Amino acid sequence: MSRNVIVLLLAVSSLIVFSNLPAAPAVEQKAVLVTGASSGLGRNMTEMMAANGYFVYAGARKDKDIDELNAIENVQAVRLDVTRQAEIDAAVRMVTDAGRGLYGLVNNAGVLVSSSLVDIDEQEFDFQMNVNVYGPYRITRAFAPLIIESGGRIVTISSIAGTLSSATWGPYAMSKHAMEAFGDALADEMSVHGVKSSLVEPGTYQSKIADRAVAKASQGDQPAVSASMDWLTRALAESGDPDDVSKAVMHALFNDSPKSRYMVVPNQEQAYSTINRAMQRLVEHNGEQQYSYDREALIEMLDKALAEQASSP
Repeated sequence: MSRNVIVLLLAVSSLIVFSNLPAAPAVEQKAVLVTGASSGLGRNMTEMMAANGYFVYAGARKDKDIDELNAIENVQAVRLDVTRQAEIDAAVRMVTDAGRGLYGLVNNAGVLVSSSLVDIDEQEFDFQMNVNVYGPYRITRAFAPLIIESGGRIVTISSIAGTLSSATWGPYAMSKHAMEAFGDALADEMSVHGVKSSLVEPGTYQSKIADRAVAKASQGDQPAVSASMDWLTRALAESGDPDDVSKAVMHALFNDSPKSRYMVVPNQEQAYSTINRAMQRLVEHNGEQQYSYDREALIEMLDKALAEQASSP
């Protein structure tokens, strides 16, 4: 048998052998649902995840926003008002029927109502809580089975207002303090299912909810609210890159070792104010009660917490 014939037979045999091998599995495109994706931080994180190859179900309420989101590669808009259970149920059916599963959920939709607590209209107060507190509760409850099935991740957008609070910020801060408790409890509950849950706590970044709050305050007659919105306007003018918030969200969703909390602020002032308030509260808890700790014991606790954080993956 000639050398050329032998080579040809070996080549044909190799083709037969390799043709019987199973095809290499396709790389799974992880799908994430983002609520409040039409603008601001929600739109930014939607675009960043889509650009990085993830598939995003982008929640929006208006036809114009839905059309714009559908024009983005790797994005499918979902008509989703977090205060409407019928729309939430329809979104669950749509995501389920699509067959991709759902790896990530980002509770981002939110509103900002600024008013003193004794002057706020009860309907406005209900609106604040309906979106910012009941919204994440409804969405998480509805999509939890899909997230548990995939062993995925949940991210809830809180705020440094979950630590801070002051005059005319009460309703909003109350809603974000609630999200801090929500996130802590959810992380414990989901851990038994292999699901990790994180909180992302932004400072002031450009968003539609802030613009609406400033515009509404200009029409009101509460001087303290106007002063707060003047501060917010100045802070927004100096705000940082919203990509920083989206990167924190992506780390929480896709990193092998997500953090339980991500504080993301645009400047040192906001970092100091938040951390200093948390420390003041610690001192207030500790002071003049039966089981107070002295300074040495508090520093020992702090050193232990810092060491644990440093040693975590």
